Amino acid sequence: MLTLIGIKACDSMKKAVVRLDASTTAYNFRDLKKQPPSHDEVLRWYALVGEPLLNKRGTSWRKLDAERQALAASAEGIAELIVANPSLIKRPLLDDGEQASVGLENPLLP
Repeated sequence: MLTLIGIKACDSMKKAVVRLDASTTAYNFRDLKKQPPSHDEVLRWYALVGEPLLNKRGTSWRKLDAERQALAASAEGIAELIVANPSLIKRPLLDDGEQASVGLENPLLP
């Protein structure tokens, strides 16, 4: 089953929910504020999505100092950043168990 992963108050998430509901696609919602990702989950998503998993356009990224931002040079560093601050994940993140993708221009999003 498809899982929509993100933060409930996020505008992109709200748009994704509207699109999923309109298409009658069955999905589960996972709020990253209530159920943060594990290191292994982030590494799996990174393996499937790549660089776009890390949202470098948001305020969460801009609030990081240069030393922390430098961690984004590796998958392990990105996982460390996201586990510490799940708001760094580009939203919406959709995962169907075999593939994952991010953003509103998303092949898993109807």
